Amino acid sequence: MSTISERLNTFKGDLFGAIIASIIAFPQALAFGVASGLGAGAGIWGAIILSLIAGILGCNLPLISGPTGPVAIITAVIVASVGGNLANIIPILVMAAVFQMIIAITPIPRMIKYVPYPVISGFLTGIGLIIIILQLSPLLGGVTYSSTIKTILYYPELFSNINIHAMLLGLATLVMLFFTPKFITRFIPAQLLALVIMTYVAYKFGLNVEKISGVSFVLPHAYNPHITLDSIVRDTPIALTLAFIATSESLLTGIIMDSLAKIKHNSKRLVASQGIGNLFCALTGSMYGTAATMRSVAAVKVGATTKVSAILCALILAVVFWKFTGFISQIPICVLAAILIKIGYDILDLKVIKVLRYAPKDDLYVLLTVLFLTVFYNLIFALGVGVILAALLYAKRIADDTNIKVNTYSPEKYTDFETKIERESHYKIRILHIDGQFFFGSITQIVSHFDELLETEYIILNYSSNIELDMSAIFALEDIIVRLESQKIKLYLAISNEKVFNQIKSLDVISQIGEDSLFTDENDAIKKAVEAAHLENLYK
Repeated sequence: MSTISERLNTFKGDLFGAIIASIIAFPQALAFGVASGLGAGAGIWGAIILSLIAGILGCNLPLISGPTGPVAIITAVIVASVGGNLANIIPILVMAAVFQMIIAITPIPRMIKYVPYPVISGFLTGIGLIIIILQLSPLLGGVTYSSTIKTILYYPELFSNINIHAMLLGLATLVMLFFTPKFITRFIPAQLLALVIMTYVAYKFGLNVEKISGVSFVLPHAYNPHITLDSIVRDTPIALTLAFIATSESLLTGIIMDSLAKIKHNSKRLVASQGIGNLFCALTGSMYGTAATMRSVAAVKVGATTKVSAILCALILAVVFWKFTGFISQIPICVLAAILIKIGYDILDLKVIKVLRYAPKDDLYVLLTVLFLTVFYNLIFALGVGVILAALLYAKRIADDTNIKVNTYSPEKYTDFETKIERESHYKIRILHIDGQFFFGSITQIVSHFDELLETEYIILNYSSNIELDMSAIFALEDIIVRLESQKIKLYLAISNEKVFNQIKSLDVISQIGEDSLFTDENDAIKKAVEAAHLENLYK
């Protein structure tokens, strides 16, 4: 009987999660479909098909899939490059899906975690800026371009011919999106609320604004992609770009879901299921997509625990599309533009601002380079340059430091004592040394240790390097603190180098662990842990 009750509770959580996820996915799928140039219907069907197939074939996590910002931007480039001809678009999407399935059987899914934080930050911020730049025009009633440069050059004409109705409706939508009180958004997302209210306002007052129009509920039919050797050679770069971006975003979502669900997903299965789902999307002329972080997290927050929530989300979206086709055709383009601008703003990595003054200049150079190339040149080129530049600058940083030796602390002095403390405390107290620099390449290995420290109540993390923490390390340290807090483990930091000690002391992380948990000498940290554990007899 308890098993049946547990299954019913699990299904209930998955159902509520699917409802919330579909409420969020509906306006986003419409907006991304229109922004991509494939149309609102393609956006909705992309969300339905991908969430259904990836839900059936993927990991047992509530991963809600569908169109997202980065994918919409790349798709818009594809659509523009072939003049909007669907017969030429579908082969590229099919190739991207095939590439994604190939990626799934390579080591690449496990390597995504090694991409430096400044590269990810610059890329995401670039995507956010692209969305904002491109959607400002339809917000004001102007023409939509797929190129940021063309859009910026069009701005003078746009500002001299603003559609007042579109501008007022769009600005009102932005106000709702940014300032709707939280007690309301707990029950209904601001995006859906703004979409419904502003569409009603436009319809009620007969405002002169462009609408989606031409949307009808028609089951998608299969297309036969015409792929030739010439098209493969010509379209492989853009198809690889789409496959890589979709894979990266899905894997990042998977990592976030792991931390929420407290389980570890199979990254290869995740990518393979996304690739198969996107293949079906491509063959039906629907929009490409990824595992979507916002929708997946929202589903988990209301109780979703399995992939059933993704399947239910797809079914709910199909019913909504079927029943509300008339409403969808009345949605103003400027309202969708406002929703996309808010999404673009949310994609911007604004938290990086708080650590820029403490981060090495090398990180700033990488971030700005990736940001500039993403916005004004090419997304995949920006990522490639960012990774290579980060690696070269790190190598230079290490090379410059090879002649510097700081011997203010010698771990060998405390080896026997550390062993005694750990063993006689029955490993309630553990001491970890970070030998070498705490940087983006060492984060995974360091964090992995914390999953192995069962029965531990106090951890002393000893970092004796004289090299300051880079941006990746700062955010990794925050992640470590949050992870240990969730496991009810107290963290003490032993930082022997004065420069690094002062850097950490000036960061926000110090407020999370407390200034009394930061030491310059490991011996003092051990003494504090022993006292906190009421094991003073060990310190003799």
